[in-house]
Amino acid sequence: MEIDKEGNQPDNGFASSDSALQWSQWQLLDSILPTGGFAHSLGLEAAIQTRLVSTPEDLQTFITHLLDNTGSLLLPYVYSAAISPDMETWCKLDKTLDATLTNQVGRKASTAQGSALMRVAATVFSETQPCLKAMRNASLCSASGKVLVCFHHAPIFGLVCGVLGMDGTTAQRAYMYTTMRDVISAATRLNLVGPLGAAVLQHQMSKVAEAMVLKWMDRSVEESCQIAPLLDTVQGCHAYLFSRLFCS
Repeated sequence: MEIDKEGNQPDNGFASSDSALQWSQWQLLDSILPTGGFAHSLGLEAAIQTRLVSTPEDLQTFITHLLDNTGSLLLPYVYSAAISPDMETWCKLDKTLDATLTNQVGRKASTAQGSALMRVAATVFSETQPCLKAMRNASLCSASGKVLVCFHHAPIFGLVCGVLGMDGTTAQRAYMYTTMRDVISAATRLNLVGPLGAAVLQHQMSKVAEAMVLKWMDRSVEESCQIAPLLDTVQGCHAYLFSRLFCS
């Protein structure tokens, strides 16, 4: 540790807690974080095999409906968890979402990604945000020996965002961004669009994503609803595909 010639304070880390939180927030949205999101196509693979999506225009329509449904169904859970990032709220939201999701494929994908995100967040941010590890341990070891939560992704994403200092609006926008990023990444690996075309598409669809955030933001869980039953049905067929690249 050195002190500069002008007598400034030694450079021993972050200048403020705010800057430290910003680095953590950016890491949460980094695609390199091993949360398993890229193992899922959000129903796109099944939509391709059922011929619901076959052209770039179809892909844009699919993404639009997906973002709209994500906003109506999942943003309320992200928002509620972000503004109240505590164990009691998380457990309540998790149970409510588990009862709401009727698509078995989507439910399994949600719990797989959520449990991975919670495990990664509890490990990565253990020094600065030990409460995440404490909540994860408490949820795995209840007095009755039963797991308290199913680890659905949307409530956990909101919970982590809240603990890392994101406000409700930013958390909802971040969730919409990761949804858009993951489905476009899946489209690239399914040869619907090339890497450069995917980058262009993501930029174009960001306007749609922002519109969906503004349309559905700051709603209570009681207002959560499924507005794209066809996409939900198609995703449910994923387990019956003869060959598949993704888990969902």
